[in-house]
Amino acid sequence: MDLALSEEQKMIVDMVRQFVREEIVPLEDQLDPDADELPQDDYDRLVQKVKDMGLYGLDTPPEYGGPDIDLITRCLIAIECSQHRAGLYAPCYYVFGGARQAQLFGATEPQKEKYLYPMLRGEKKVFFGLSEPSGGSDPARAIQTRAVRDGDDWVLNGTKLWISGADRADYGLVFARTGDKGRSGVTCFIVETEWPGFNVRRIVHTLRSAKYATEIQLEDLRVPHDNILGEVGGGFAIANDRLSRQRIPYAAECLGVAIKAHEMAVEYSKIRETFGATLASRQGIQWMLVDNEIDIRTARWLVLDAAAKAERGEPFRTESALAKLVAAEASGRVVDRSMQIHGGLGVAKDLPLERWYREIRIRRIGEGPSEVQKHVVARDILGAGLR
Repeated sequence: MDLALSEEQKMIVDMVRQFVREEIVPLEDQLDPDADELPQDDYDRLVQKVKDMGLYGLDTPPEYGGPDIDLITRCLIAIECSQHRAGLYAPCYYVFGGARQAQLFGATEPQKEKYLYPMLRGEKKVFFGLSEPSGGSDPARAIQTRAVRDGDDWVLNGTKLWISGADRADYGLVFARTGDKGRSGVTCFIVETEWPGFNVRRIVHTLRSAKYATEIQLEDLRVPHDNILGEVGGGFAIANDRLSRQRIPYAAECLGVAIKAHEMAVEYSKIRETFGATLASRQGIQWMLVDNEIDIRTARWLVLDAAAKAERGEPFRTESALAKLVAAEASGRVVDRSMQIHGGLGVAKDLPLERWYREIRIRRIGEGPSEVQKHVVARDILGAGLR
């Protein structure tokens, strides 16, 4: 695959890079190191600036008002957008439009009017409710939440865990079992958070500073049949497509942090002196920087290769899994080495390295843990019969 950027891609990358360095980073100097939101006036101003750049709503198809940007360019933008302190879980503080639930673009027209369009206008927030205490992103076997038909409604009972943003959302996509165990027994429901029986039971505090996860309890929650997204029994395909596709820009965000951490380590090694010589002259430091370079270049190739296959409409599940696996693990190593090169300064909150070090550890778990990605690749190598 040719990794050379087109002239248009170079222009967009330069524009986003300048935006992050001139608009986002200076504002962060005035915020708490763990902040995940900008002051409202700054947020509104930067959203308008992004709209003027023609880059607002990156995950929104052009026919719904989003920019006409392919997935490769989307990943290049994600790499740039994460190169600031809050970049892993609040990339550019969502002034580029935030994450969308792409499944809703395939909803019925009444569903779009009620849920999709208000979300695109920024009037409603949505969550994605897949994971459960019985297992993570394995809806074929782990989902225990049940949905039973009762006239024109479905009654849902169960628990969801590790669900980001459910405490602030207006509605969400909830996956429940409507049939026997297996891929054909899961259905996706559009659930409003104000309905009786929907309860955010607790906030789950983790290493990351933004987007705390929640635990949701569903108790005799009645959902109209018209609020099924897709078809009864078609939930596995919806979840699987979302997870596989989302892992690619997710991996790109990890890569962006690694690139910035490596850049900081290189520059610091040139000016920091110990025992009469710069760190850059020490062979041990040089080896660490070379290892960083290898990790970054390997991850970048895998991320863009996965994006290219998905963009061409080719099967990309293996490539998506590899991109997420390698980018998350490699970025963690790069940030770790960069912290070591900075010494005591590396763990100070004056630099973004400390926050990145905490939050990058979660990236190996999010969007499917590294072990799950290895299993996906193993299945593709050995055949679907692997259990």
